[in-house]
Amino acid sequence: MSLSDGTRARAEAWAAQDPDPETRSELLRLLETAVADGDAAEAAAADIEARFDGRLQFGTAGLRGELGAGSTRMNRVLVAQAAAGFASFLLSRSSAPAADGSTSDAGRAPSIVIGYDGRKNSDVFARDTAEIMAAAGVSATLLPRALPTPVLAFAVRHLDVSAGVMVTASHNPPRDNGYKVYLGDDDHGSQIVSPVDGEIASFIDTAAEGSVLDLPRSDDYAIAGDDLVEDYVRLTAAVAGAAASGSTQPRVVYTAMHGVGWEVARRVFATAGFTEPIPVAEQVAPDPAFPTVAFPNPEEPGALDLSFATATRVEADLIIANDPDADRLAVAIPLGDDEDDDAEPWRRLSGNEIGAILGWRAAERISAEGGSGTLAASIVSSPALRAVAAAFDLPYADTLTGFKWVSRVDGLAFGYEEALGYLVDPAKVRDKDGISAAVDILALASELGSSGSSLEQHLRAFDERFGAFASSQVSLRVADLAEIPRITSALRAEPPASIGGHAVDRLDDFAEGFEQFPAGDILRFWLVGDDAHDGSRVIVRPSGTEPKLKVYIDAWSTSGDPAARRRAADAVVAELDAGVRELLR
Repeated sequence: MSLSDGTRARAEAWAAQDPDPETRSELLRLLETAVADGDAAEAAAADIEARFDGRLQFGTAGLRGELGAGSTRMNRVLVAQAAAGFASFLLSRSSAPAADGSTSDAGRAPSIVIGYDGRKNSDVFARDTAEIMAAAGVSATLLPRALPTPVLAFAVRHLDVSAGVMVTASHNPPRDNGYKVYLGDDDHGSQIVSPVDGEIASFIDTAAEGSVLDLPRSDDYAIAGDDLVEDYVRLTAAVAGAAASGSTQPRVVYTAMHGVGWEVARRVFATAGFTEPIPVAEQVAPDPAFPTVAFPNPEEPGALDLSFATATRVEADLIIANDPDADRLAVAIPLGDDEDDDAEPWRRLSGNEIGAILGWRAAERISAEGGSGTLAASIVSSPALRAVAAAFDLPYADTLTGFKWVSRVDGLAFGYEEALGYLVDPAKVRDKDGISAAVDILALASELGSSGSSLEQHLRAFDERFGAFASSQVSLRVADLAEIPRITSALRAEPPASIGGHAVDRLDDFAEGFEQFPAGDILRFWLVGDDAHDGSRVIVRPSGTEPKLKVYIDAWSTSGDPAARRRAADAVVAELDAGVRELLR
């Protein structure tokens, strides 16, 4: 293909304003190659067209995409435009009356705290943001070094600022980076939600009409001191209570997955009184290349292989893994003697298993203190937490997917989502926090060890008290995003009468909104139970971050002894999993 005149003009204008010599040179080389002859010219032209085919969209996850030159990539031009637009939004918000007519925030000068992780250009994007915010009249504070996302989320509340930005792509591929936005004041430090994302995007579009070289910059911003980090450490360590004192502590292996979790997690564990975990040496230091993992997500196959090897070598009792920005937590335990394993003697707990036992722990804590609080989970997470809430006579809330919704539940005491995100101390932070969740797991494991039990036995005790809950997930990756609504429309038009041999009882269609939820492309199938199991469900929805259709499968049983319940729930999930794969085929 040949490069269109319009795309060439956009690319040349972009290169002219790009302050980054690497991405500017990258784009100029492509432009030069595109005017030559042969296959290289066609490939370069196609590459440029893809880079300028629209803009990387600002939404409820902020910005996230592959690093590189162009309006559909993450780079200094795009970040400068985002910073300028967000600054304008904050300034307008501080001077305009609220929607209800109140002016409680009017007149308050807007302020922001900015954090960054160890990915390529995270520090550069953060400094660009601080300089542009400061010049625009927003009081800006930059975190002192690469730190976990939970520290930034904590800082928004702790410093009582108007907003926060965290430069991170969390557990995305190594070539990605992102720009996550939080709001203070009435949003209490949670991530942005609709319709605010659209309002910010509109300001960003306006900022993008000019050259970023014309944006004023200032170095009149503050650098936060380590006392901020120390406050996070102290308050997070308090989650453990007295669990570390006089207990039988597990021998723990920890991996930071080449991210920024180790420095802060290490300090938190020590402050809580836990023995220092044994780090996976190859993954302990931040490295934007993520050289030992194909995909830096502890949920992905192979991501924990080095952790398994280290834990086996040192005869550990427990593996704790944070993702690269430490807002997620993975846990692995030794396989039981009766479990078969052909590779490693370790089993990674699912996000639903961790959420269930941490939710149980939170309910016990509320009960012991005579307090109150709501347990919450996203609608695609296991129904197990609802069962815990019912047993303790506590309120429970389902939310839309995404932790920004979980964190906003009124009276929240504990919340989680199945994708390894947990919030155990919402008074401190309003986002998932893999470090405080790790502390809670360590405290639980220590207490269980002191009583002669283990996390594996505790999971079986959960089955006995609340019922056995099993889950699975099927993902269908697509090359064309239009394929996803085609599939869901077909399922909506002709719903299956059965899935995996289990009759469909009813369908909840969220297309026009359902109960308290707004409209969304979500289908929830409820299946008929039998004498062996109480029920099951299948939820179909598009991924919010990847070109995937995701299907969540859950089944549960309270019939028979714990072992029978587990077998029944697992069997139904296996049948539904096979049925879903056949249905999507």
